[in-house]
Amino acid sequence: MDELKQYRAEIDTIDRQLTELFRRRMAVVDRVGQYKLERGIPVLDPAREREVLAEKAAMVEDAADRADLTAMFENLMAISRRRQRKLIHEGGGNPGYDRCRRALAAVREPVANPRVVYQGVAGAYSEMACINFFGDISKNIGVEQFEDAFRAVKEGQADYAVLPIENSTSGAIRQVYDLMNEYDCYIVGETTVKVEHCLMAPKGATLDTITHVYSHEQGLFQSDHFLNKHPNWCQVPCADTAGAGQYVAQTGDITKAAICSERAAELYGLEILVRGTNHNANNTTRFVVVSPVMELRAGADKISTVFSLPHEAGSLHRIMSIFAVNGLNMTKLESRPMPGHTWEYMFFLEFHGSLTAPEMDGILHELAQTTAQFRVLGNFVSNL
Repeated sequence: MDELKQYRAEIDTIDRQLTELFRRRMAVVDRVGQYKLERGIPVLDPAREREVLAEKAAMVEDAADRADLTAMFENLMAISRRRQRKLIHEGGGNPGYDRCRRALAAVREPVANPRVVYQGVAGAYSEMACINFFGDISKNIGVEQFEDAFRAVKEGQADYAVLPIENSTSGAIRQVYDLMNEYDCYIVGETTVKVEHCLMAPKGATLDTITHVYSHEQGLFQSDHFLNKHPNWCQVPCADTAGAGQYVAQTGDITKAAICSERAAELYGLEILVRGTNHNANNTTRFVVVSPVMELRAGADKISTVFSLPHEAGSLHRIMSIFAVNGLNMTKLESRPMPGHTWEYMFFLEFHGSLTAPEMDGILHELAQTTAQFRVLGNFVSNL
């Protein structure tokens, strides 16, 4: 134990030395910032940072030490940039950053009595999400495809679209992520709906009469444990769960059943044969509220972004260091392939924060500079 105390004392001594060196380094960083301010030089010089990191890494031979030393200097550089941005108040000149500033300048108030589109028909979980978010003030309209919902918002046929973006059991709804990147829309809210699938069929049907089960592919997947007990049933994927219920009701065929919500059974006059067919009792879907214009509703505390990165080592780590140095809580990171770019990816990243916070301007500018492409998708009230 005395030996451990000695080691700790040695570390304390070294830490005091490091602290003094850190203070000296930051003093020079401030002078560099003043120099850049007077001459209009950008805070971030990516080529210079890569050169410095390579020089530092070359100082050690052990590969593990080299990686750790590089990580330490990356964080030091991130801290240095943050200090300089406070001095310089740098802004403008980056497409992603400038686009965000324009969107903030054009924010609108929430639309009263809005027209809201969702994918599916009445009784869909997406319709339930509309009701959760807007209550009874909206006119909710079902459309056939996710892209139809985006197009309706973009073309002014609807004020908002409510779309599922991820499920706690089956993960991301990838098509919605891709369409979020394709269409120039903004996320202005989110809500969650607990999923409780039910097996339903026309009056007179029993488990013994059923030969075909209809549902969205996710509804079938989320109910696979239940369906595996009935291997003779033919599983038929549909565009949405409620649409499956609507179809089965229209046929009146007791050999057909649907897996969808209890609300769909009520709307279409079907009898519920089994409740809770999904194997995860805590199955929840997260929905986003999409608008053609950015909104900043009261209490907005989550920021959603999408970006691509330079195809070089350490590019994602540099993004992560920005969040670590600024104490930002990242809540979501999802990658999606970039269409037309083999083995290149877009990243969807969400974190807690407000676009109106004084320190956020510099953070957004640094994120825009560090990425190849950058876009803020919205700032909204977290529902999670």
